[in-house]
Amino acid sequence: MAPITQGAKDHWSAEAYATSASFVPKLAGKLLQYLNPKPTDKILDIGCGDGKFTENFIPAIESVLGIDSSKSMIESANKDYGSPKASFRLVDCRYLEKVTSIVNGSWDKVISNAALHWILRDETTRMSTLRAIYGSLKPGGTYVFEMGGHGNVAEVKTALIYALVQHGIPIEKAKETSPWFFPSDTWMRSALEEVGFQVERIELEYRPTKLTTDAKGGLEGWVRLMGAQFLEALPEEKRDAVVRQVCDVLEDVVTRGEDGSQWLGYVRLRGIAKKI
Repeated sequence: MAPITQGAKDHWSAEAYATSASFVPKLAGKLLQYLNPKPTDKILDIGCGDGKFTENFIPAIESVLGIDSSKSMIESANKDYGSPKASFRLVDCRYLEKVTSIVNGSWDKVISNAALHWILRDETTRMSTLRAIYGSLKPGGTYVFEMGGHGNVAEVKTALIYALVQHGIPIEKAKETSPWFFPSDTWMRSALEEVGFQVERIELEYRPTKLTTDAKGGLEGWVRLMGAQFLEALPEEKRDAVVRQVCDVLEDVVTRGEDGSQWLGYVRLRGIAKKI
């Protein structure tokens, strides 16, 4: 999920995500294990995207509401997975505390997969979003999440920042262009405890991740989709050249010689916290 506000460009589409990042919902087995869905569970899915991750637990629970700031993704989720048990709603999760119909202490569990590193990028709303998640849960409710952790896709982030600098963007501005916040396990534990959670588990996992092999995916597709906000810092006529430059720089770093497969250095931050 990307932090898209009303009237801002929606960088996402279910088709582009499936082409370049279809591995994201498929690699969430440990998170689903931590969720431990029950037939009576009422679950809130933060940054649900196109619903492909949500689909994994819909049959096992009473109901789920998925929320995301991408209109395109929400439309896809409702089309493909909407049902009496599952609904999907357009919400900018940075301002979740304002949505009192959701933040009402009624949810048994809240889950978030591969979304918080976008949502928490806005430092001004970072803690209020976590407080809203806490406030949405019933007493004794559980919050489980997985997101990019400190060091996630460091090779791509470095290449993108340097490419912007080479094209005349000051380094501080280039750094600020990053749409991601990849915290450490120490930061996340402290933040969750500050808003009132009892943290049961926090873990960082280095998980090299194989990129898709679709003709429009692979490294180039990933850079264009996930790095869109970096690219938008440049004049449109320069963006294709920068994508090629970034891919050329990274080719030897991410490509395995034995079979030509491409892998990025994903670091996953995963946790379980209870509302006490």
